[in-house]
Amino acid sequence: MRSNAGMLTLDDVRDAAKRIDGIAHRTPVLTSRTVNEACGGAQLYFKCENLQRVGAFKFRGAYNAISRLTPEQLRRGVAAFSSGNHAQAVALAARLAGTHAVIVMPEDAPQEKLAATRGYGAEIVIYERYTQDRRAVAERIADERGLTLIPPFDHPDVMAGQGTVALELLEETGPLDVLVVPVGGGGLISGCATVAKALHPQIRVVGVEPENGDDTRRSLAAGERVRIDVPRTIADGLAIDMPGELTFSVVRRLVDEIVVVSDDEIRSAMTLAFERLKTVVEPSGAVGLAALLADRLAPLPERVGVVFSGGNVSVKRFRSLYDTADR
Repeated sequence: MRSNAGMLTLDDVRDAAKRIDGIAHRTPVLTSRTVNEACGGAQLYFKCENLQRVGAFKFRGAYNAISRLTPEQLRRGVAAFSSGNHAQAVALAARLAGTHAVIVMPEDAPQEKLAATRGYGAEIVIYERYTQDRRAVAERIADERGLTLIPPFDHPDVMAGQGTVALELLEETGPLDVLVVPVGGGGLISGCATVAKALHPQIRVVGVEPENGDDTRRSLAAGERVRIDVPRTIADGLAIDMPGELTFSVVRRLVDEIVVVSDDEIRSAMTLAFERLKTVVEPSGAVGLAALLADRLAPLPERVGVVFSGGNVSVKRFRSLYDTADR
């Protein structure tokens, strides 16, 4: 059982790791001397969640949460709201659990993410990102249909599942000096920070946001959660207007710093990952590498872990971003 008013623990993440074992992929860790040199000579370890099921880390948390539902909850079904990666994760996890999912997605969500979510068997309800509250839409549908809501980040079981990213990375690499993690609503970094600080208290945990979506950085500066205008950025998965309540409580305690990167810097990072690491990373997933290339963490220590959080980008969109990247 979770104690301390819902505080996330290393044991919660280890329990999640057991539930997802053999179902979620244990994703590879990539290295590159060329990328190391481009980032100042540090030894970098890239945890490739772009190669996870559904193409993103989100599957870990979604499956962990849905696997804990009661038979009655599974019979009724689940609901979620997401710009794409959590949508796909909940859709697939629901299918694997033998239940159905209703997903609230923005009308401007990438077409490949809409198509993939439908492909996993979910029903999609469209909302307008800049005028409607997606959580309110999802909560209304869940109440009307008796569904269990699986939020994209502000849920203990989702956070625990996402923490397995850092658990696997540190099992493979050993102690790191810094862990660099993308930040949207905070589910990934809260889970990863819980693991990293418990295993290696001296590790520095750094979150990265798009500069047009720095709600977490502003919230930390204010000492409370701050709501911003819905961000306009190529990093659609990080376009969150306010950090979660549960996630922010963890971020305040365990995350050492939040830095931001521009859309141009994200494009350059995607290009380098493709050309040198031979891997496709979506804009949201590339912000950690973007921060290193832009010297946001200079001077870097010797050993740095970086999470590539997702790779869901169409060929057409990737080509457009690649063609407009600075080289």
